[in-house]
Amino acid sequence: MKFFKSFKKVALGLSGLVVLFLTGCGSDSNEIHLFNWGLFLDPELIEMFYEEYGIDVITSFYSSNEELHSRFTAGTDVFDIMVPSDYMVSRLIAEEQLRPINWDNIPNITNIYGRLMGREFDLTNRYSVPYKWGTVGLLYNTTMVNHQPYSWASIFNPDYAGQILMYNSERDAFAVALSYLGYSINTTNPAEINAARDLLIEQMPLVQAYVMDQVIDMMISGEAAMAMVYSGDASWIIRYNPDLNFVIPVEGSNLWINSLVIPHNAPNPEAAEKFINFLLRPNIAGINTNWVGYTTANQVAIEGGYVDPVLTALPSFNITDEDYTRLEVFYDLGSERELITNAFTEVLASN
Repeated sequence: MKFFKSFKKVALGLSGLVVLFLTGCGSDSNEIHLFNWGLFLDPELIEMFYEEYGIDVITSFYSSNEELHSRFTAGTDVFDIMVPSDYMVSRLIAEEQLRPINWDNIPNITNIYGRLMGREFDLTNRYSVPYKWGTVGLLYNTTMVNHQPYSWASIFNPDYAGQILMYNSERDAFAVALSYLGYSINTTNPAEINAARDLLIEQMPLVQAYVMDQVIDMMISGEAAMAMVYSGDASWIIRYNPDLNFVIPVEGSNLWINSLVIPHNAPNPEAAEKFINFLLRPNIAGINTNWVGYTTANQVAIEGGYVDPVLTALPSFNITDEDYTRLEVFYDLGSERELITNAFTEVLASN
């Protein structure tokens, strides 16, 4: 299983090299620069887009929304498309870093789930196009956990000391603790944030590691009993270890939406909109979803049978309407965001 994920990473890297080679002889008008999460786009689609439009897609990667923001705002790199999450979309809008989208160039927007449009972070979708969505839930090994978890309490259970994995992401880690304590994941109340901090510090001796992408191989190989996991990663992991299962705890969790946006200084915005519209075709969205594993925002792709039924049958992919009612979208906390940043620094320093 490690080979398969590694192969995807190698393929992605080789695709990037091929694109770079092709663009070495091309003009700026025939290329766009995509700033994306790793393993979040099938490299085959880059080749298909080039064959159809003669436009190269040069891809760079980041591992967190905070990294995206710091690298983009540093001004050393210029991009045509980025893929931030909800709260980062609203932050970039507030900072006037995004370009309004010309919807005349993206007719395939009609394929997107209506409930993912008009969300709090961009009420009119003036700047963002829903791309992938999901939640953070609890992934557990049925051979190592002696009950079916239904609550975030399981991830704070001393019975699993040294067998728990947490995300090295301040908003995600605090979302787990805040949800368990009954608070909003968007709270800026210092007392509530401190209570979540104290809970995570108390949990620290139980945690095997704070990780990100490493959770995939570690859960597949049975190195931990349970982990907080993005639903899309859970879909991949479960397919390669049938002893694993995924639940959205009863207290609720985060509903995240990663969107396609165009920076205010994009060199080639019309080509960027062409690529966005290409990605929103149902057949293209299906190819992409089958490779990435994360739930697509493209309703027609799913209902039209373009997505592998093995994927759509997984609980981590097929989030129910009942689950949906218990999910909360992250907001950008504005000037208060340092409360969680500082608290998370204290959590990690407690190890």
